[in-house]
Amino acid sequence: MKGLYLVTPDWDDTDQLLAVSEQAIEGGAVLLQYRHKTANQDLRHEQAQALLALCRRMNIPLIINDHTDLCQALDADGVHVGGTDASVSMVRAQLGSDKIVGASCYGDLQLARDAAAAGASYVAFGGFYPSRVKKYEVTTPPDIITRAISELTVPICVIGGMTVENSRPLVDLGAQWVAAISSVYGVADHRAAAAAFTDLYR
Repeated sequence: MKGLYLVTPDWDDTDQLLAVSEQAIEGGAVLLQYRHKTANQDLRHEQAQALLALCRRMNIPLIINDHTDLCQALDADGVHVGGTDASVSMVRAQLGSDKIVGASCYGDLQLARDAAAAGASYVAFGGFYPSRVKKYEVTTPPDIITRAISELTVPICVIGGMTVENSRPLVDLGAQWVAAISSVYGVADHRAAAAAFTDLYR
């Protein structure tokens, strides 16, 4: 499975979030990560539950950012953890072998090695470019993709300021997934934006 890894913005309007997400999935998104850093517990549960129903209907996996307990409560498909969240080994132990566990590895190949050894299903590198959503140092070298491919057997996702144009060279290097937020949710035609990312893999 290769293609667009859709990551949600911090939208409180659940109906809008569902409508735009559905259009993006129709455009070809192959994974959806629910990420809302400012939502309270009730809103997070409401949105994740609604997105899970959408993903089940559209036949793509739903990954929950950070919240292993929410993934377990809803029986979502997996969890994505960052560098300051629970460890990959801890999340894998909680979720068992059947769930997806993704790990942010930034620009650090050793983090990716450790994550894969601890049971990560995939590793995410970035940021490669400045982001309109996340604040970080743009220090990830593109050649980390080829280095990771030579060592690791898990899929590689690239994140951080992704557009169709600037993600193309990373896809050419072998990245299986391109994660995007603003380039899909923040444009006028969400379906077409997702389809343009999907076309990178045709």
